[in-house]
Amino acid sequence: MGRGVTTEAAGGPGGGALLVVGDVVTDVVARHRQPPAAGTDTAAEIRTLPGGAGANVACWAAYTGCADVRLLGRVGADAAAWHERALRAAGVRPVLVVDPEAPTGTVICLVDAGAAAERTFLTDSGASLRLEPADWSEDLLDGVVRLHLSGYLLFSSSGRALVRVASASARARGVSTSLDPASAGFLRELGAERFLDLVKEVDVLLPSRDEACLLTGLPDPEDAAAELSRRVPLVVTKCGSDGAVVARAGTLVARVAAAPADPRDTTGAGDAFTGAFLAALMSGTELEAAAAQGCRAGARAVERVGGRPPERG
Repeated sequence: MGRGVTTEAAGGPGGGALLVVGDVVTDVVARHRQPPAAGTDTAAEIRTLPGGAGANVACWAAYTGCADVRLLGRVGADAAAWHERALRAAGVRPVLVVDPEAPTGTVICLVDAGAAAERTFLTDSGASLRLEPADWSEDLLDGVVRLHLSGYLLFSSSGRALVRVASASARARGVSTSLDPASAGFLRELGAERFLDLVKEVDVLLPSRDEACLLTGLPDPEDAAAELSRRVPLVVTKCGSDGAVVARAGTLVARVAAAPADPRDTTGAGDAFTGAFLAALMSGTELEAAAAQGCRAGARAVERVGGRPPERG
């Protein structure tokens, strides 16, 4: 299964596991109170943290109650051991393929330390987008009831090929599949119709408000969610401080209010929602209550620096 797997294959006793396939990157988070000044210094609080949309989702799913969470990702030799330790500490069972050429992906997260705590990403995907079908093994699905795919996989040819292989394997086993589009910027480059064709076999789509509107051309996130649910059976659109909306088969079925929060850093808030929502869904929670759990996790996430949950006690 690929080259240089650093941990054992994700098997294990029992059922009910969540397998996440996606990106593992190093986040360099810089919180600044003044706009960056060209040609000189701007004071900032800077931290280096483990991140990646796929890895964040896995960690939040484990944190919010999913007992068996597994992650397939690709990293460089430069940070493989560090990322493995961080994932295991978060309760995730990692299968990390060490890329023989590319370094671990790195994201510079510029976070406005004002009231909104909005972030801007500078992304060097590195090894994370070099996941490929050779990294896949049918054994990864042993005991798995849900496969979650990071949308970042769709932004490279090898990742798209892996999505096709993993999705086909999941369908053959009757395993439900979910996907988070991950990036409005990269999605715009890929194109809405191409994206929708690539996710036509997905059971659950979890876009942000911007991603849902971009995919449909509709300005209202509720209308966009309903329209997307004509293409994907269940759509849960994350709307930040406006909560979330849930649509199924072309109809809006729930509006969920955001949980109160005092934002410090919005990095990973959508990943937190996704991980918590999937954990709730897998436990048998009703859709609206699962979305409410997602909103609570998103609120917890924005009050922390970085995209991961607190360390397990």
